[in-house]
Amino acid sequence: MDMNSVPTSTFWSQWQFAPQITVPAILLLVLYLRLTHSSEHASTTRQKKFFISGVGTILLVAITPIGVRAGDLYWCHMVLHVTVMMITGPLLVLGTPQSFRPKNWLFITFTHPLLSWILYAAVMVGVHLPGPHEFMMNHPWIHSYLEIPGYIVVSYLFYFNLLDRNLVGRRIGPALSVISLFIMMIPETLTGFFIYAAPHSIYGGMYSLNDQRRGGSIMWSGGMIVDTVWMAFAVFHWIKSEERASLLLDEEMQREAS
Repeated sequence: MDMNSVPTSTFWSQWQFAPQITVPAILLLVLYLRLTHSSEHASTTRQKKFFISGVGTILLVAITPIGVRAGDLYWCHMVLHVTVMMITGPLLVLGTPQSFRPKNWLFITFTHPLLSWILYAAVMVGVHLPGPHEFMMNHPWIHSYLEIPGYIVVSYLFYFNLLDRNLVGRRIGPALSVISLFIMMIPETLTGFFIYAAPHSIYGGMYSLNDQRRGGSIMWSGGMIVDTVWMAFAVFHWIKSEERASLLLDEEMQREAS
């Protein structure tokens, strides 16, 4: 059903609790607050704000009409997708305490800069191919219990090495972080563009052409805007890291001179 056939007042009156999403999100926040209360894994006020904001974005797209209609309005699905993958994940990473450096081989493997990039791009493109998308939309439990949690996990793994919380001992330099974020814009924007530019419904008539184009434009333009924000964030911390390196070099030179 196209949103054009749904009165605006009716659309915005549709809310839900969505316990399969909201309950795990709230439990995640409670666990985070309990763990970061200890001195061993203490987080700063700034980090807490980031993490709470990240959980808030999950609740925002789950309980509002966006989440209610994500199964039958493509643009709602795309708003949910862009929010959870491009906003929630980075916010959770920025909220993660500096002391969080798991030694688990699985976490280390899937946060490898190259593997996490490939995995993120594959999910970003793969879930919007006609076959996988139609299958998931025809099986709502997959969308709720696997797809949305998968977005969050894959996004967290990808951004873990790219944003400022992990500048110390990170596996990728600040310059490469910026490059990685920039290159990721290619599969994101191309996917959105091809969805938008398709002359007919690519999902077997599941959505109207106008709805499909609206969703494609959200991924295309909305994704670029969000990506630009995180790239600016990464560039800022790249500059800061260069300033710190310069100060350390000056101090070392002064010690040698004395």
